Amino acid sequence: MTTLTISSLTKDFKSTQVLKGIDLAVESGEFISLLGPSGCGKTTLLRCIAGLESPTSGTIEIGGTDVTRLPPEKRHLGMMFQSYALFPHMTVVENVRFGLRMAGDKPKAEQRELSHRALERVQMGHLADRHPAQLSGGQQQRVALARAIAFEPRVLLLDEPLSNLDARLREDMQIELKELHRTLGLTTIFVTHDQEEAMSLSDRVVLMNGGVIEQEGAPTDLYGAPRSSFAADFIGSANLLPATRSGATAYLQGSDVAVTIGGYAPVGTVDGEDGQVMLRQEDLHVRAAVDADAPVPVEIVTSVYRGADVVYVVELAGRRLRVVAPRHEVLLPAGPAGLGWREGAALWLAA
Repeated sequence: MTTLTISSLTKDFKSTQVLKGIDLAVESGEFISLLGPSGCGKTTLLRCIAGLESPTSGTIEIGGTDVTRLPPEKRHLGMMFQSYALFPHMTVVENVRFGLRMAGDKPKAEQRELSHRALERVQMGHLADRHPAQLSGGQQQRVALARAIAFEPRVLLLDEPLSNLDARLREDMQIELKELHRTLGLTTIFVTHDQEEAMSLSDRVVLMNGGVIEQEGAPTDLYGAPRSSFAADFIGSANLLPATRSGATAYLQGSDVAVTIGGYAPVGTVDGEDGQVMLRQEDLHVRAAVDADAPVPVEIVTSVYRGADVVYVVELAGRRLRVVAPRHEVLLPAGPAGLGWREGAALWLAA
């Protein structure tokens, strides 16, 4: 069952068109991430769904009802933004109850019950009587989340809610969000510019670029089969090498290196066309010398030890590539080396 349907949605700010005809359908219980760089339109789209911005044209339907011109309080949505916006003079449970109290459609006893239930769901029930100043950043984040889910919304909207947390706490909250979504089954739309966050949390990723949807699909599809150089580079920071294709082989420009193409190839690909070969960093490997496993001569420019792995920067045909290697391998010095890649790892992207 489709919970949210967006059709031909546009949004103009004076002479700038920020959204350029967005079409999107979100199924009941689905976790969708709107992913993209700053200025791509993802937050504007979320604000249009929330009713905080009025679209220039197009429609938004929730549960089959057109809500395009309804105010936020009439849409029955839960919202949580980067700024938690907790009231300092209110206790935790009063902050959670605030939205229920403003809606005014439930008696006080039920408001309190729903508030305490929401706090228990985010493991904050034992701190119900504290004030925001007595909480850590992660605890404040949980309170804001409890407030968003307290009245059991039809759709939960999350606008970069983890961006203010440190790396370890962010990782913990990603796991908790995933578990909460599994438990409650809420239809969720999550805005982020962090591709790892989108990949780890989502059933489906909607990649936006310049006010349009560049590509959408399961995280594995976007990572394994990007359909443009933008998608390939934004998700996973791929190595992109200019090449000319002939059948199942691509020849890297500026060299005599031939690459066997595997995976996704756009319909209409023709021999002799120019494009790019995409090689993921983790699909490459370097060896101390050219051999059968690493047949392409390269130059190791530098290496970066990151604890869990090592990143090598190598030069091939005048271009620099990044190679991610396991930390347990022998660290190679700068200088001549051999480069190879996993069979089927090279993908073709048409120009």
